[in-house]
Amino acid sequence: MQEKMVTMSIKELSRLKVLEKLAGKRLTQLEAAMQMRLSDRQVRRLQKKYSQQGVVGLASCHRGKPGNNRLSEEVKREAMEIIGRQYKDFGPTLAHEKLTEVHGLKLSVESVRQLMMREEFWKGKKRKKMIVHQQRARRSSVGELIQIDGSAHDWFEGRGDRCCLLVWIDDATSRLQHLHFEKSETTRGYFAGMKDYFKKHGKPVCLYSDRHGIFRQNQGSDLKELDDPQFSRALKELDIDLICANSPQAKGRVERANGILQDRLVKEMRLRQINDMPSANAFLPVFIADYNKRFAVLPKNPQDSHQPVLQTEAALDLILSHQEERQLSRNLEISYHNVIYQIQGEQKGYRLRGSTVLVSENLEGVVTLWRERKSLSYTTITRQQRRTDIVDSKEKDNRVDEAVKARKISTYKPSWNHPWKGQCPAAIAAENAAQERRRALGG
Repeated sequence: MQEKMVTMSIKELSRLKVLEKLAGKRLTQLEAAMQMRLSDRQVRRLQKKYSQQGVVGLASCHRGKPGNNRLSEEVKREAMEIIGRQYKDFGPTLAHEKLTEVHGLKLSVESVRQLMMREEFWKGKKRKKMIVHQQRARRSSVGELIQIDGSAHDWFEGRGDRCCLLVWIDDATSRLQHLHFEKSETTRGYFAGMKDYFKKHGKPVCLYSDRHGIFRQNQGSDLKELDDPQFSRALKELDIDLICANSPQAKGRVERANGILQDRLVKEMRLRQINDMPSANAFLPVFIADYNKRFAVLPKNPQDSHQPVLQTEAALDLILSHQEERQLSRNLEISYHNVIYQIQGEQKGYRLRGSTVLVSENLEGVVTLWRERKSLSYTTITRQQRRTDIVDSKEKDNRVDEAVKARKISTYKPSWNHPWKGQCPAAIAAENAAQERRRALGG
């Protein structure tokens, strides 16, 4: 009699030992059921198959056969055609979402990943060396801590100018609270974002940022003697605490969000053929709603910690403006950004000589002079430019790009018979000689 090899799992081998004891009447059906963690009915069924078929009856009938839930070749072929045509550089998760939502294909993320790896559209990532960072628990309610950061990136993949995305994300829920594209990361951009944030959500308790010069003074040995930056000064007037992180990992929530945005937002704008900042900013509310639906979590405390903004619109515009102090000269004049401002009034104004006035420039660039909380009327005189402007380090690249575009030299080269060259006999003679040689060679 020819022997037959049976492949069995460890679980099936353990059942075989119990059934052998049951056949030798060393165990009862109830004891066998307890050892195999089955019902006594299942034990009787296995005992019957073992007595009729022997060891073969305990082996799974599905072993070595294709699974019943496997993907059909048609679905695989259709998915790979779509991925190769539209989503070749997408990640498996994002590609799976597009296949499911846009094209109606039902397959798992792991199936998409395996298909993309087989076609070399995606490479499995090697496990990095683990660096242990102490995990910090989320805040309990919305609005307690808002993480902010600017992400400079080629958002339009060369179809438009490089720009910076200002990101505001809630620590308790990982929900995007505000997004806006700016040319670069500047105080003015954060002021505009803060104004929009107040209108939508209210005033948060704390903001969490990096240690850039927009948020804190980094120069000098004694930081207490230095003036606060404009952003920090505005937060103090609004009674909002500012916390600066010591490392990028400390504000990992917004850093991870930047990575997701640089992947998903870039591809979504490519699919919608968005190539400039105005169109991108118009699309951001739609993207924020979809992002929060996918990635936001519920807070531990359902209570919203945002507070109402008690300042009036005019007072808020003054707080969210660039402010500097100047001292009036004997002629009641000050100089601000290479412009002379001269105070005008009905009286002679002797008492104003040498007094200090506050110069504020709002988000629209309108300059207002204040003294004792009253605005002063003035006339302006533009001075001759004598010194260069001081710009922030993150705004430097934007200024250089604008200068390069302004000085770009045309590479146009006029033809030999252009009117500019019509009065050059040497050029005409050279071209005629060249034509004669070409005709001679052709003949």
